Amino acid sequence: MLQEFKAFIARGNVLDLAVAVVIGAAFGGIVSSLTDDLIMPLIGAVTGGVDFSSHFVLLGSIPADYTGSPQDYAALKKAGVAIFGYGKFLTAIINFLIIAFVIFQIVRTANKLNKPAEAAPPAGPTPSEQLLAEIRDALKARP
Repeated sequence: MLQEFKAFIARGNVLDLAVAVVIGAAFGGIVSSLTDDLIMPLIGAVTGGVDFSSHFVLLGSIPADYTGSPQDYAALKKAGVAIFGYGKFLTAIINFLIIAFVIFQIVRTANKLNKPAEAAPPAGPTPSEQLLAEIRDALKARP
């Protein structure tokens, strides 16, 4: 069984998949930062300072011993208040769309690079083939 496991792990597909998962996780962090730190603030600036990550609807009451701001999403969530966090969800959707688009571009570029070269069109007939075709046509035209 150990030999089979070693053979399984040594296969290229498993190693490629492991590398892809690690790189994908790191790439996810980059895209999250891109969304949270660059794109969402720009969207917020365009929409008048709206910060989507802090948009939520309270579904439960705030505990009496809560001392934080009633607008602080993270503190309310930590306090156990039921929250409908549509802003975080919107940010997650934008993250997903960015990741999907970037992966699409990578795959598209890789497919273009791996595309086999188109075969050159067949060359025209050689002079001797042209001469033989003319002779054939002349013989066919004779009565």
